[in-house]
Amino acid sequence: MADPRPPFAALGDKTPEAVFGGLPTPCYVIDEGALLHNAEILKRVQDDTGCRILLAQKAFSNYDLYGLLAPYLAGTEASGLFEARLGCEEMPGKETHVFCGAYRDEEFPELLEYADHVVFNSVGQLKKFGPAAKNAGKSVGLRVNPECSTQEGHAIYDPCAPGSRLGVTRAQFDAGMTPDLLSLLDGLHFHTLCEQNADDLKTTLDAVADRFGDVLSGMKWLNFGGGHHITRPDYDIGLLESCIRFAQNEWGVTVYLEPGEAVALNAGFLCARVLDVTVNGQVTNVILDASAACHMPDVIEMPYVPPLYGAPAGESAGSGVTCRLGGPTCLAGDVIGDYVFDKPPREGDLLVFGDMAIYTTCKNNTFNGMPLPDIYARKTDGGFVKLTAFGYGDFKQRLGSPKRP
Repeated sequence: MADPRPPFAALGDKTPEAVFGGLPTPCYVIDEGALLHNAEILKRVQDDTGCRILLAQKAFSNYDLYGLLAPYLAGTEASGLFEARLGCEEMPGKETHVFCGAYRDEEFPELLEYADHVVFNSVGQLKKFGPAAKNAGKSVGLRVNPECSTQEGHAIYDPCAPGSRLGVTRAQFDAGMTPDLLSLLDGLHFHTLCEQNADDLKTTLDAVADRFGDVLSGMKWLNFGGGHHITRPDYDIGLLESCIRFAQNEWGVTVYLEPGEAVALNAGFLCARVLDVTVNGQVTNVILDASAACHMPDVIEMPYVPPLYGAPAGESAGSGVTCRLGGPTCLAGDVIGDYVFDKPPREGDLLVFGDMAIYTTCKNNTFNGMPLPDIYARKTDGGFVKLTAFGYGDFKQRLGSPKRP
């Protein structure tokens, strides 16, 4: 019987071996049915409220699937030139928004060829680049920092942490804004959430209203940013829609949201096989052909323990044998996590990690010369389409000239 947790709902009543057993490992699989499920939820929010939802490409940028998502979304959000170009090219006819901590002089003219909305991170950047964006007919925005932290435990990832480099506080706004600069602005943008529910959005929006409500009365749009786990089963969509309507009614603005995870949440898998099993004292180490450091770097950077089919994480998860899963690299910390199995995995066993469509293929790397896992799309009829053909060249071309002098 399939694991009932949402990360594996797309498998239905089939086992991972039955679904993925014929694929070479390691590999990523993006499930089109799960993507469509998420897209339909996001489309209903847009239809109910009139807001506009963008795909944040920083979390999911597998453009072969953009055509599937395009009918359900207003466009894409980018973090710089390359993502802006990708969104413009692969979701044509849709909006392309871009926010960057700081823009480069040599890239900005090309960026204006792709972007519809350009959001600046400081009053200084608005002053430097805002006139050019406005003259090019772009909608100009400024990211604000409402100084309202709703995250716990990971201050380094909190855009509202003291001393944050992201967004303009009200004090910075008042110190640097002039009537001429204010006249350039069409909207404000805030992004303070990460994998959070609508109650934290409500708290944040109240802070935005308190600090920037007078400014918003003269704006055309307000972007709520990302971090909204809208497609999670327990997400409070009613409260989200109430927040959207509040902004629309209070300031007469068009509301944008730019989730990344919500678009591809629980829509991907990383399939791996066991290469070796060793015992060191009280620890059973299971070495896979997939690497945390290379193939799921957020496991180390965030950090977190990803869901694994059929084996709960952590020693307190239940009775059984606790095994530590790790990759084959030389990095001692290349550890995916500790999981409880009914019996230890054996060499050749297939293990499948869930929720691997987000922050994986867009962040992976070739440390130690590890091959990049190929990417497959699982069609709604259950068939697979191979989207990539990675090899030695992908490793080598990142490090120097393909031809020796």
